[in-house]
Amino acid sequence: MYEFLILSLVTAQRITEFIYSHRNKRLLVEKGGFEVGRLHYVLLVALHAAWLASLWWYAWDRPIHWGFVIAYLIVQLVRAWTLMALGPRWTIEIVVTPDEVAKGGPTHFLKQPNYLVVAAEILVLPLVFGLWWLALLFSVLNGLMLYWRMRIEQKAIEPANQDGSLTEL
Repeated sequence: MYEFLILSLVTAQRITEFIYSHRNKRLLVEKGGFEVGRLHYVLLVALHAAWLASLWWYAWDRPIHWGFVIAYLIVQLVRAWTLMALGPRWTIEIVVTPDEVAKGGPTHFLKQPNYLVVAAEILVLPLVFGLWWLALLFSVLNGLMLYWRMRIEQKAIEPANQDGSLTEL
């Protein structure tokens, strides 16, 4: 019963974020932004879909570890803070804008707080159901994906940083 509720809420959250991200991408492109790393995006979405589908498959009738539920909820507070701070600049895709780099909120403390949030989610949610091997597998795959993503981002913003056209918000 609880596994259905937990996974339904996480699935609804992911769908909502997907819609929010596409809206934000459209707004950023209208302001002159452009997407980079499209292949990465497709594989990232596939990875997250596989992670969520595997949880739906393996979590049935497993005991709930409530300490990890609390940890997951704390991670969601950081996610909400990050989303609010980044506002319309938050996207799943990598969108480079000509004149702004997000600063403020949790980005004051960490360069990419959302990456830490996603890594924590991918680790903690399987542990809610005692699926340590799933947490390990997807954490490694996500780590590789984040490494690739950060390289794409750095390569995309490097020319702008060299000529000083990006400013902090």
